[in-house]
Amino acid sequence: MTGPSREREDAHALLTAEAERARAGGGRLVLLRGATGTGRSAVLEAAAAHATHLGMRVLRARCSPDDTALPFSSVLHLLGSEPEFADVGPGDDDRGSAARLWRLLRSYADETPLMVAVDDVHLADEASRRWFVEAARRIDRLPVLLVVTERSQYDIDPRPAGLTHALSPSVVRTHTLAPLTDNASADLVRAAFPTASDRWTADCVRAGAGSPLLLRALLDDLDGAPPPTAVPRTCAALYPGSYPAAVSWWLDSAGPATAEVARTLAALEQAERTDRKDREARTERLERTEQIQRAERAGRAERAEGSVARNAVPVSIPVPAPAPAPDTTHEALPATEAAAAATTETATEAATDTLAALVADASGADPARVSGWFTAMTRLGVLRPDLAGRPRYAHPLLRDAVLGGWSTARRQDAHRAVAQAMLRRGDHLDAVARQLLGSAPAGLRWALRVLRDAATVAARDARPGDAVRYLRRALQEPLPDDLRQRLLTELGSLEYASADTPAGIPRLAEALDLPAEPRDQVRTAIALGTALVGRGEVRTAVEVLRRLEARLTGHPDLARALQTASALLSDQDQTVRREAYRWLTDTAERSPELVGASGQALLVRYAATAGELPAQEAMRRLRTLLTEPADPLAEPFLLGTAAAVAQWADELEEAERLVERGLAGQRPTLLHPMEQALLDTRWDIAAARGAYGTLLAALPEAARARRTGGGPVNADAHTLLALVETGRTQEARRLADTFDLRDTPDSWELNRFLYARGVLRFTEGDVAGALHDFLECGRRQSARAVLSPVVTPWRTAAAECRLALGNPQEALALATEELRLARVWNTPRTTGRALRVLGRATRGRRGLELGAEAVAVLRDSPAEAELVASLLAHGRQLTDAGERGRGRDHLREGAERAERLGSVRLLTHAEQALRTAGGRRTTAAHTGSGALTGSERRIAELAADGRTNTEIADLLHVARRTVETHLTSAYRKLGIRRRGELRGVLDD
Repeated sequence: MTGPSREREDAHALLTAEAERARAGGGRLVLLRGATGTGRSAVLEAAAAHATHLGMRVLRARCSPDDTALPFSSVLHLLGSEPEFADVGPGDDDRGSAARLWRLLRSYADETPLMVAVDDVHLADEASRRWFVEAARRIDRLPVLLVVTERSQYDIDPRPAGLTHALSPSVVRTHTLAPLTDNASADLVRAAFPTASDRWTADCVRAGAGSPLLLRALLDDLDGAPPPTAVPRTCAALYPGSYPAAVSWWLDSAGPATAEVARTLAALEQAERTDRKDREARTERLERTEQIQRAERAGRAERAEGSVARNAVPVSIPVPAPAPAPDTTHEALPATEAAAAATTETATEAATDTLAALVADASGADPARVSGWFTAMTRLGVLRPDLAGRPRYAHPLLRDAVLGGWSTARRQDAHRAVAQAMLRRGDHLDAVARQLLGSAPAGLRWALRVLRDAATVAARDARPGDAVRYLRRALQEPLPDDLRQRLLTELGSLEYASADTPAGIPRLAEALDLPAEPRDQVRTAIALGTALVGRGEVRTAVEVLRRLEARLTGHPDLARALQTASALLSDQDQTVRREAYRWLTDTAERSPELVGASGQALLVRYAATAGELPAQEAMRRLRTLLTEPADPLAEPFLLGTAAAVAQWADELEEAERLVERGLAGQRPTLLHPMEQALLDTRWDIAAARGAYGTLLAALPEAARARRTGGGPVNADAHTLLALVETGRTQEARRLADTFDLRDTPDSWELNRFLYARGVLRFTEGDVAGALHDFLECGRRQSARAVLSPVVTPWRTAAAECRLALGNPQEALALATEELRLARVWNTPRTTGRALRVLGRATRGRRGLELGAEAVAVLRDSPAEAELVASLLAHGRQLTDAGERGRGRDHLREGAERAERLGSVRLLTHAEQALRTAGGRRTTAAHTGSGALTGSERRIAELAADGRTNTEIADLLHVARRTVETHLTSAYRKLGIRRRGELRGVLDD
């Protein structure tokens, strides 16, 4: 035969043999069976060509469903137009006609050997099918080879019995055409595109789905866009469109029930895969969140245990790689491997049956037939199991082509039907809601309920993108105004939180204009005000709240909540802040009941920052306010304010409890200013404890999530300070250079960042630049009536700059004023820091006394970094005064505490001061493997195992610089100089 198709050699060999047998007078029926697109017609044509080459007469007929009304239509096409059959009409199915047709065939066979080629015999009329069966029984002694092709694909609607079911096997030879293997398909691709890469070829093979018809159509479409152009994922990118036309014909051949199931599966799969990238991004976010939580848990555990490594950067425990798959090429598997294989097969069958039941429910088909169709299509290559064992289309292009036969409305109907089927069987809300995203609004109560509930769950699980999509779809449904108002508020809040700020504010403004209950209006106004402040529009935000407040004369509790929100939001602008607190103060003096507990808490905070109130009295007042009943709308303001003041008062455990309580009460679908305030306080608490590892793990992501106006936020300031303290000044400089502060709007966060940048500049040796930042921070804070050092101790920082620049009198004035304000607040942290700097500025005996007092004040405080700084400062004072022994003791203690704290900056200062004082750290407690911190030991052990610094950093999820710092410290403690010595000393 000429030009055999790929992997069809057996069929051609059979037909060649049967042709020779027919020429010798022994006829036979050969049945070529196969699924649509497997090349039955091509094999038949090749056989006909070969028969012609052998000198046989070839009679051809291609059956069609359009010809079934006329009896013997297929046979007449085969034998030709004869006058004696002109009178055969519809219904004339008689033995006489069959006999005359048989005599005509015999007359042809008497002249020359015949090959009768009948394509698609399953479409022939019943009279012709009976005639072909009868002919098969009678041609064994005639030079006639009867070759017919028959579609034998599993469909949802069962097909009638095949042509040969009533024939004896001795009179028929049946050959089933299998789908192309991947190797054969790859050969066809390479023949068409010799330069194609293996990846591009494999992509084409999957899209071809084992079907010669589909693969050749695809290659025809790709002829205009050869590799390296990627294989398209949608049919819109194909030209001239042979592939989607072939898929459409394949579905039409399968019948409407099969096409319905095929397209329902495609719609289901499309909805599931649409969110795959979002799920991957969500997984990445969850991993980052878990890393942050591990850091926080590690920090708490280390503090509770008093561990030497209490502030080490947390590490992840390596997960062993999965065992390699068992070799199944042997005749028998071991018992355990056989059991595992059986379990996998069972799981795959269960996944297939579950999906089949869902598709059957949505399409109205028989579940057993759907399950069988999945199995058959997987065998053909149209479907391939995913990792969970569920059948999926072999390629996105194939899935798109299957869906191409449906209109938009029909696809939407399918998504709704799948969603309803999922809901009936109790699938997860997310899965149901994802299907509803592709459906059209229909006013169905269950659909709206699913979308709202799924949005709530998604927001609670920190998936704002999913929640936004669900709420957008819910708002397409017909809704009453009050419900639309609530959904718009939630959607606007989530859009703003997911960094879609331009979309969020108009949604919230629209919601505020809709009629709703007063409490819902207040929630919307607070959310809109929060969003506007995030855009730097502080005055506009306050005006929005005040306009609504004027309409709430009959709701004093709600009015108080708006007043408190106005005061809190005004913190971002010094002019608006002064106005807001002036109004709040005047109102509290005239009618305290009008400001409520949350407003009074804000006044306590204001007095604390203004240097008018001691910490003990502030906490007493706040604890009293916390016992009073509070409106749910006002309670977050009270909790957040109390948490911030408790952190300033060094009541860190109480502050943590208040933060967690406040965050637990937040609704993730509502934008609220106190949520970010609580998160900021959480970072402040970590910074107060010197938990640099926790800060560096958590804060960069927190900062990215909040930057909307381009200016720095509180998280950036903490990150900058943590980088400086851990010796990563180059990274700190890159972060500082990210922001151009000249055009940054006024805010307390800008002041915090100015202070942090000043610390960086001082560390870098730019004392004049540092002094400028500290004084600018002080000027801005003073303009906001923030005088106390509880927020940023800019005076002591500026005083140290003055000392470094040789201006002791100016330094003395700054430090004296700071101590005066610190003694008003009267916490060890603020007082000890002011005493330390004043001692340095004062000098002499009085300076020594102030330095000693600073150390004594800080001994029992949680301000470990301040204690270390005071130990170092007093140690240098003692050394300069000639008390070198006592001075070295203070310096050694400071060095040890700095090392435990993880402050590379303070440790460097301590070691320099020790060298200047003629001392060194020689205590036994800080030599040998027992002196290593937890992180140092983990990193040292990995290095001893031959890991590079980069590999260790990747494995433990830390910076390479952190690895280098810990290894340097470990070498020093172990008394070694090179990596190769680690194993010996660690094993000792």
